[in-house]
Order: sequence, then C-alpha cells, then structure tokens
Amino acid sequence: MGQRRSKDTRKTPCCPQTFQPHSLPEPFLSVMAEKDAHPVCSVIARTPLPWAPPQTSKNPLYVAHSQPKVHVELLGPDGLVTSKTIRLGLYGMLPDFEYGIRTHPAEEVFVMLAGSAYWKRGSSPYQVLRSGERSYHPSMMPHANKTKETAFLSVYVWLGDISTDNYAYAGIPTL
Repeated sequence: MGQRRSKDTRKTPCCPQTFQPHSLPEPFLSVMAEKDAHPVCSVIARTPLPWAPPQTSKNPLYVAHSQPKVHVELLGPDGLVTSKTIRLGLYGMLPDFEYGIRTHPAEEVFVMLAGSAYWKRGSSPYQVLRSGERSYHPSMMPHANKTKETAFLSVYVWLGDISTDNYAYAGIPTL
C-alpha cells in the first residue's frame, strides 16, 4: 500500500503563497501561439498560474474595468515569490477593451510578449505596441491602454515606491 501524501501548505519566506491555478482564456492562448509572439509565451501557456483580474485598487470603477484582464504577480509583496522592493508579473487584456487612466508612485515598464495593444502616455495619443516593444511610465505619469481586435500579454515591472496606497484610477479617457 502506497503512502498517502498530504498537501504541504506551509509558508516559507521565499514563497509564502499557495494558489489555485486558473487557465488562460482562448484569446490569450491564440496570440501567444502566433509566430511573432515571444518564445517565452509557449512556456507561460503551459505553466499553471493563478490568473485573475488585477486587484490593485478597490475603486468600484477600477474593479469593473478589470474584468477583461488577466494578471499574476510573480515577484512582489503579493507575488508568488515575496519581494518588498520590486513587483514583476504578467498582465494581459482581452480584445476590444480599455483600461483607463491611472497613476502611481512606482516607475513602470511593460514589455509586450504577444498580441498588440494601444498605450497612452501622459497627454500623447495612443500608440500601438506589438511583441518585443515596450511602454515606460515614470512615477505618477498618467497612462492607459486598450485593445482592438486582438488580446495581448505583457510582462511588467514596478520599481521605486511599489505600494498601491497612492494608486489612482480615473477611468476611460474622453479623448
């Protein structure tokens, strides 16, 4: 008779969180399988991760606008691996949605891994970015993004003041 293994739910300083993996919706898997997607997408697609809408704010408008998004913090205060000095994770959005203007103290960069998205930085107009391209946001720079016919997946990094205490979400831009 074989030994019965119990689930190990201990928390360690390195990896304090246990999680329930969730599958990525098909639009993400499709763009991640495209020939112009970064090669790491095939690894991400096979890796069980706790994909969910981001929870950066409790603002009801933010929560409503977060439903078409997927997110997993890999490294950070809420990450699979704990860090108090950096946030690094994966973030994507379904086709035909918009994530409005937001600001935060952290310096931020998004690097597109698959699909395409339109990024707005400050008062500049939206600019389309594709796999391998990036959008940089200095501390407190208003920024937004939206999708058209395709989903996208990106990796993001927050540096500096990575607290979400002063995160502000203003909603969809009017222009």
